[in-house]
Order: sequence, then structure tokens, then C-alpha cells
Amino acid sequence: MKFKAFLTENGVNLLEKRSIPALEKMGKVCHLYLTRDHAIFLHNLLNGDGIQSVAQFRKEALFDDYRISSQNDDRIAFSIDLSLLLRALRSSVAICSEYAAAAAAPNRLQIKLVKKLPPNCTNPMPFLTFETRGYKSAVIQDIPISKPLSRAQVVELQNALDMAQDLPQTLLQVPDLNQLLNFVDRMKYVGDAVNVFISKHGDLRVQVSTTLISLGVEFRKLLVIGEQANAPAEDQNLSAQTRSSRSILRGDAQSVQVSVKHFAKSLQCHLAKPDCAFYGIAPQGSCLTVIFQFFIPGTRQTDKSISLHCRLPVLDPGTG
Repeated sequence: MKFKAFLTENGVNLLEKRSIPALEKMGKVCHLYLTRDHAIFLHNLLNGDGIQSVAQFRKEALFDDYRISSQNDDRIAFSIDLSLLLRALRSSVAICSEYAAAAAAPNRLQIKLVKKLPPNCTNPMPFLTFETRGYKSAVIQDIPISKPLSRAQVVELQNALDMAQDLPQTLLQVPDLNQLLNFVDRMKYVGDAVNVFISKHGDLRVQVSTTLISLGVEFRKLLVIGEQANAPAEDQNLSAQTRSSRSILRGDAQSVQVSVKHFAKSLQCHLAKPDCAFYGIAPQGSCLTVIFQFFIPGTRQTDKSISLHCRLPVLDPGTG
């Protein structure tokens, strides 16, 4: 089982400044899944407890000279602490930059899997290692990782990943997450559960209610991807609550209740600097899906080398 590659400047920027700070908000520990073509960060896909997140990068988006081999179709997966990964990456990048400036020559940052014998241990332990040149010698940063997943566990992880890629039949584009971020800041003080309503005619409503107070925000006429429907003219002047109820009865909308904590966590993906987000509800209301879209810099074309989405578990009706 072997893996080594060199991080590109773009890869360092994507991981250090954007992706890892966002993913760390999902949970401190995640799986890092390496294949022949992709590096994938996965939260909660195997235990099914809490918010699931999938951040997938084509190897070219992060690495040069990418080499991987294993007896499991060149697939390797392990658990890693994201805070340790980010700290080691930042330290390695700083050393790398200092040496490059002093030597007036480019310095490359290598990442690889190794086994080492830690102090006071009798068995070698696995590490993900950053290695770069210092002034007089190589500088190495070791990040402890879990024992790599077995063949059966990798198959289970891949199956969970395949299931997590299923898209809702209707997705609504939210071009500006700032309004939702501001709303969530207030929502956290009202209740523990939030109702999310999504219609095929482009309405997204987010509301948290208690016996004493109700707080909500509504977006109308959003871009719809997938199944669409025209809103009846007679509904236009009705209240949001009434329009929502009528849409659900017609089969033109769905509503689910999710944890305010999970909803707020999913919005922390704005740290990855997506260009827009899509919201959808899975069939039978099994989860709320949030897909973050990235554009190729300077264009409105989707950057297919990066993908990031979250799946929020649904609470039982009446919970919270």
C-alpha cells in the first residue's frame, strides 16, 4: 500500500485556505479516501450519525506526480484529524515558502503515507507525512492516522459514497448564502429544529417556530433544476404558509424538519468559497441535500474538478 504526490500551489490554496477550514466545521475527524483519480474527504458516511459531507477533488486539482498503489484496486482510505492536518499543512507551507524565497528557487511539498515506530511503541504506526526542504535538511511533519480501512470497509465506504451521490428530483439555486447565514445566526436562539420547504416553482422557505415565536425567511422564483411546475396564478397573493400547504397538497413541494445545528453547520461550507448553492429534498423526504457549486475562475462555467455537498438527516415530525 503506497501513496505519494506533490501538492501544487493551487492544491495548497484549495486545501489550506478554503476546503479544510470548511470541512473542519462539519467535524474534527473524517475519512480521507484516495483512488486512482480522486482525493475525497468524507464525514459520517459509515456511521450515518449526523450531517454527511462529501468533498471530492480530481487529483489534478491538488497534486502533481500522483502515485498510488494497493491490493484493493489502488484505493486507500483512513481516518484523519482535520485540525492536525491543517496545522501540519500550514507549517509545511510556511517552511517551504521561506526556503524558496531564500534559495530563489521553487520548493516542492511532498505528501505521502509512511509507517514509523513512535517513541515507546513496539509496533509501527501509520502516518500521513508532509516533507519539504529546509535550509540544511528535509523538514518532515507527521500526522497520525487510523489504520487503513480493510478491503471490506473500503467497499462499504464506496457503496455509501455512491448512495450519497443520488440527487433530489428538484434543486433550487441560492446565489447568495449571506442571507441564510444572517438568518441562522438569529434562528439559533429561537429553537432546535428548522422546517425547510422547497417547491417545484422555485420557492424556498426556512422557518423555526416555538409556541411563542416564529421566525422565517423566504426566497421566491429561484432557478429550478430538475422537476419544475408553474405556480397557480390564484396562489400569488396568498400567505407563505397557505401557499406552502397548497403546493404540498398538489404534490408540487416537499417540507422536512432538520436540526438547526446541522443546518448551521452546512452553511459553514461558505468558507470553501463556493459560487452558489443548490437545495433539494431527497425522495420520500429522507434527507435535505445542499450542493455547493464552484466556477472556473473568471467564468460562469462549473469547475468539474471540485465538488462539495452535504446531506442533513431529517428529524421525526414534531421533534424539537
